[in-house]
Amino acid sequence: MNTIEIIKDQIKNNKIILYMKGTPDEPMCGYSSQVVQILKKLNINYKFINILKYPEIRKILPIYSNWPTFPQLYVNEKLIGGCDIISELYENNSLINILK
Repeated sequence: MNTIEIIKDQIKNNKIILYMKGTPDEPMCGYSSQVVQILKKLNINYKFINILKYPEIRKILPIYSNWPTFPQLYVNEKLIGGCDIISELYENNSLINILK
């Protein structure tokens, strides 16, 4: 499988998937940390991909998603957005409805 196929497969086979720098236990950037904290507050189970371990995914995902930065949160195969959008959705109480 090439990198695009791997990304499509990951997104298709995980209801909620977060592409982030680091892990939920050890986020390697403030934006990833902020999204992890929001998902933790909402008690959401999700799959994560540490893009620092997968340089090809780190390189190809922004092209595939047309979204240049990380983290990237997908729900039901749809890109929800990065840290700013996730934070805004959380603050206006609409994120929980997207995630459920």
